Parts: sequence; structure tokens; C-alpha cells
Amino acid sequence: MVRPVLCPCGLPQPYDACCGRYHAGVVGAGAVGAPTAEALMRSRYSAFVKGDAGYLVRTWHPRTRPGSLELDPGMRWTGLEIVATRDGTAFHTKGVVEFRASYRGGSLHEVSRFERVDGAWVYVDGEFPGE
Repeated sequence: MVRPVLCPCGLPQPYDACCGRYHAGVVGAGAVGAPTAEALMRSRYSAFVKGDAGYLVRTWHPRTRPGSLELDPGMRWTGLEIVATRDGTAFHTKGVVEFRASYRGGSLHEVSRFERVDGAWVYVDGEFPGE
């Protein structure tokens, strides 16, 4: 029996049942969107791991979204740790997720802000504590 590929986001679920279901559709077009800011953060991390720049752009707030996004094909992401969350549930319109994303040779520590646009969670921007 073939074991399913675990999701890169760190949750103990197969990729297809976790972040893969968000990556498969376009947010706002009848596809399943991330239900919380943390779920969106995890799915965006997984999109970096998978090299899915299209998903990253689609889930970026229109106010802060870049025109295009070039990912480094040599970057090897190795793990995600959620440090803290504030708000960002079905009962909120804004949320904050603090995380550490490890990559070969280092890590990225960010406090990310998220908002709902037309009911869907999107990434707004982030700050790097201590920099």
C-alpha cells in the first residue's frame, strides 16, 4: 500500500486532504478556501514548499499584492512552527499569525497580518520581529 504524502504545513494529514485542497481551486470561485487565518498561513507555507506562486498571488490582499512573484527554485523549506495566533477565526475579519519557517541554512520569523476579502482570508503583510 502506498502511503499518502504528508502535508508540508506540519499537520499530520495527507497533502491532498490538507493544504492541497486549497491549492487545487481559485479562492472565491466556488472552491474551498482556508477557514481561518492560521489555515491560510499553513497553506501559503505549503505553496512556497511546492513552488505554487499562483496560489500565493491569489491569496494576497489586492491592496498589497505584487504584480508577479518569482520563487527561488533552489530554496528548500524544511518546517513550519506556529508561534502564536490572534483572532483570525470564523468570527473575525482580521487575524495575526506569528510563525517560524525553517529552510536549509536558516529560518524566517514573521508576524503576518490577514484580512477577509469577500469572505475569504487573504495575506496582507508581515513584520520581522527583531530586525
